[in-house]
Amino acid sequence: MNNILESSHVKLRAPEPEDVDLLYSWENNMEIWTVSNTLTPFSKYLLKKYIETSHLDIWESKQLRLIVEAKDQNSLMNVPVGLVDLFDFDPFHSRAGVGVLIAQKENRKKGYATEALKLLVRYSFEILQLNQLYANISSSNEVSLKLFQNLGFTEVGVKKAWLKVKGGWEDEVMLQLLNPKPRIPKS
Repeated sequence: MNNILESSHVKLRAPEPEDVDLLYSWENNMEIWTVSNTLTPFSKYLLKKYIETSHLDIWESKQLRLIVEAKDQNSLMNVPVGLVDLFDFDPFHSRAGVGVLIAQKENRKKGYATEALKLLVRYSFEILQLNQLYANISSSNEVSLKLFQNLGFTEVGVKKAWLKVKGGWEDEVMLQLLNPKPRIPKS
């Protein structure tokens, strides 16, 4: 398989105009707002505008969002199951934040997030030639912490009482993954 954004089980692709209803349902699912630090709903208008500008490259928009599709081995149709994001892209320091969402509970724990994150890391280091990726994850999100740690991200710090949650405050763990083959500038 030559496509760096595809494995035998998962494909990452750019959002299409017909994805607006899907993105609308995912972005407005209040059950997952805590992992994305979302406090207000998204309108279809804003999501349409986002999709219209998603053709801009990461150097211009400072972000990249890709749809995670599960490959159905019994048909030719792939099924959208989530999103992966590169955000807060910093071209000078050659780094970006990473986010992963598998939207529906019935699609979780099937390896889609692991495959999608592996593909995104490879794309980030080989194509975008980033030096590092990072993730900020609430300390109670053990599944996400394990996912990132299993793929080589290491804990580099804890922000104490960083996230306001029902009934109080929660710590946020910062994880980092350095490119194993960094580009070394010539002097």
